[in-house]
Amino acid sequence: MRIRDLIARGEQFLSLEFFPPKDENAWPSFFQTVDRLKAVHPLFVSVTYGAGGGTQHSTLEIVRRMKRDHGLEPMAHLTCVGADEERIGAFLSELQAAGVDNVLALRGDPPHGTETFTPDNEAFAHASDLVTFIRGRCPEMGVAVAGYPEGHPECMTFREDYGYLKHKVDAGADFIMTQLFFDNRLYWNFVDLMRDMGVDKPIIPGVLPIMSLQSVKRILGFCGASIPGKFLLELEAADAEGGPKAAYEVGMRWARQQVRELLDGGAPGVHLYTLNKAEAVLDIVDSLGSVPRASA
Repeated sequence: MRIRDLIARGEQFLSLEFFPPKDENAWPSFFQTVDRLKAVHPLFVSVTYGAGGGTQHSTLEIVRRMKRDHGLEPMAHLTCVGADEERIGAFLSELQAAGVDNVLALRGDPPHGTETFTPDNEAFAHASDLVTFIRGRCPEMGVAVAGYPEGHPECMTFREDYGYLKHKVDAGADFIMTQLFFDNRLYWNFVDLMRDMGVDKPIIPGVLPIMSLQSVKRILGFCGASIPGKFLLELEAADAEGGPKAAYEVGMRWARQQVRELLDGGAPGVHLYTLNKAEAVLDIVDSLGSVPRASA
């Protein structure tokens, strides 16, 4: 089922993101985590797609199993890295054969060890090219795109980045999923700006629970997001005084508050970046009291 139709029901929800384990020996443990998190009734789940298409086969097999064996509504990530019509067309055909009706169309990150994205094929230089191709090849497929509340780090201005995002939506995207952020004001400002530009599609905020001080710099380094000074100071103080466990509690408290405020403020739902860790997600869901649940 297309996610846009599920969102159109108007019920607030949670959705989850997973990444494929590189080693297939880790798959049994991975699917145990999936089963644990199935209990939170996510509206949908997304599965990432490695740089250079390195986990493309894994992504396909995982979304197939999620749909067939676990009763979840999966969305496969799809990037422009290494893309051509034959490869993308084949991937879409395999998704359809597996009953997977949704993709997240992304340009993708530069290959490991490089700083600049260079398209392998000029026909797939931007995420908007993917959206256009998918709409032409598989018009019934659900398509999401990514948005950056703080602006894409490669764009010189917010106006430039938001213009590209509007172009992706105009090409046929059903909804927008945001990159992670830690200050909810960034999300609300982002939504207002996109609405002023005429974008009326749902905009789903993405939240990443911070589980350790050590993870903060690594995470911020690859996505270009910022962290409020107060939050960073609290994490540093907690780690210095009580170690990783204390820092984890600070990070989880922030995530719980962030999710609650987004839902209370009227966000259509919240997409949780799980890092394949069940405990943090269950902690957040338990804190919500009235848990958003996907309707059957």
